[in-house]
Amino acid sequence: MNANIVNFVYLVAGILFILGIKGLTKPKTAVRGNRLSALGMLLAVVVTLLNINTVDFSYIVAGVVVGGIIGATMALRIQMTSMPQMVALLNGFGGGASLTIALAEYYTVLGVAPAAFADLLAPVAINSSAFGIGFEGTIALVAIGLTILIGAVTLTGSFVAFSKLQELMKKSYGLPGGPIGNALFLVAALAAVVCMVINPGNVAAMVAVVALALLLGLFLVMPIGGADMPVVIALLNSYSGIAAALAGFILGNTVLIVAGSLVGTSGLILTQIMCVAMNRSLANVLFGKMAAGGEKVDADEIYAGKVTSAQPEEVAMMLEVAQRVVIVPGYGMAMAQAQHAVRELADAMEARGVEVEYGIHPVAGRMPGHMNVLLAEAEVPYDNLVEMDRINPTFEDTDVVIVIGANDVTNPMAREAEGSPIYGMPILNVDKAKNVVVIKRSLSPGFAGLPNPLFAMDHTLMVYGDGKKAVVEMTTALNQVS
Repeated sequence: MNANIVNFVYLVAGILFILGIKGLTKPKTAVRGNRLSALGMLLAVVVTLLNINTVDFSYIVAGVVVGGIIGATMALRIQMTSMPQMVALLNGFGGGASLTIALAEYYTVLGVAPAAFADLLAPVAINSSAFGIGFEGTIALVAIGLTILIGAVTLTGSFVAFSKLQELMKKSYGLPGGPIGNALFLVAALAAVVCMVINPGNVAAMVAVVALALLLGLFLVMPIGGADMPVVIALLNSYSGIAAALAGFILGNTVLIVAGSLVGTSGLILTQIMCVAMNRSLANVLFGKMAAGGEKVDADEIYAGKVTSAQPEEVAMMLEVAQRVVIVPGYGMAMAQAQHAVRELADAMEARGVEVEYGIHPVAGRMPGHMNVLLAEAEVPYDNLVEMDRINPTFEDTDVVIVIGANDVTNPMAREAEGSPIYGMPILNVDKAKNVVVIKRSLSPGFAGLPNPLFAMDHTLMVYGDGKKAVVEMTTALNQVS
């Protein structure tokens, strides 16, 4: 295929990627953004395949069919509540793909086809110019080494994130020394990369990079608490993009470099936004130190004799005379699939002249934008979704706040309890409202493992039970109020 045509299509694909990412910044344009990005990737893949003459398309077709079936099955079967886990897995697959590309390129240039495990460690005599002459060869080897490093870290780190989100891993583990131990592990991996660059035939150095990076991915994410997983997901997404960009350098593919760079930089920007939202240090995220535990808090001491429960009918009477209501969604709403019921409750209140808004914490749920996606699915007007910084000053003038399954993001301990895992994290100041209604199955702690003093406050009513069922009953009772 003509090189000018290929480059032109790559340029168009790059523009579509940029427009797609721009569209993803707002719920209203997110669907269009996804479609533009998908179209750009389709163009890039088709042109790349047509531009390769020596490839066996039977393997490619088989890969497309198998991958398409797996992807379609996951997309159709995965519930919105499990979307964070799916995103974590996809990040891992991206890192694994980049890792595989780098390893394939390395062994292809060496001319080695390992038949046994021992062959992986056997040194290979190789011409110094096999990877390129002079500076070009050095850059090629550095790209391979860093792709292996970042791809492997992303692979295992994402699988750990998935395990934590799926609650398969409920305890936190880590290296002795915490961030210092992780930093030493990173230094060791980088030293192995340097050894491989100096002596490309030193296969043992390459294997060391793979092993150290895989372990580093585990040690970076395992100590991080579940409350900080949204930040971790954003960071791993950035890693997968960086690995893809480096893989583009290895293959000499412009569009892969562009796409990977866009994902890497946008993921890093999102990570920084998440860090600001949670008052976390980016350096601590990079080296696996977040949400350090403080003294254990006795839940009985906070709740005993202080929690007031209510029935949906009582809440309906409160809503009937309210002028302003703010709904605060959390992971509990996602678990109960209550977003449509919430929309119906809001419609019933608005029909009575009540002003209704939704207070959205940037890390509510288990991934960035989780609540926005759920509420958009229920066709909640975008203008009614109000970010934390804008909604917080209005709580004092709010008659009723309805909290649905949100725990850590409404916990006053973030402001008051120094040394707690969430101390310093900006929260939705729902406790400043005139009345608070919390819909929750029980008084069990959130992902951070902390009790919530909000539940024991004098102006708080607890409605126990399934979130969807409770909201439906509130709506029914409100519609029956004369």
